[in-house]
Amino acid sequence: MIVATSSDRVARELQASLGLLFRRLRQARVVAELSQPESTALSSLGRNAPATSADLARLEGISTQSMHATVRSLERRGLVARSPDPDDGRRMLLDLTEQGRRTADDKRDARADQLAAALRTQFTAGEREQLLVAAPLLERLAKLL
Repeated sequence: MIVATSSDRVARELQASLGLLFRRLRQARVVAELSQPESTALSSLGRNAPATSADLARLEGISTQSMHATVRSLERRGLVARSPDPDDGRRMLLDLTEQGRRTADDKRDARADQLAAALRTQFTAGEREQLLVAAPLLERLAKLL
């Protein structure tokens, strides 16, 4: 029997549990000592490249100035490169360099390995199946916010 659950209760439970999960994943510095903003920008660029600094700032909900500073740092480290926008020569597009892509992939893989180890050793097959079913719903929710 399925019982209707209030949206407020679900929101509070998700906020608490997902917040804890994300904090734990962030605590594991798995890549070349990137700052949190650098790590976030690198991941965002990996999903949304090519993009401008302003595009990334909008996606991440931060100021354009903050994103510019973060991108400059990533450029100095050889993780991001700029190129002229072929449609608008006044704009510069950002993309990951090969080193940047490897770094982003390593970061993603290390966090996935961390999750997989916990799932493998601390969750039953049925619990893992429930999480797999919930994943697309969580992604849809994230895209609505």
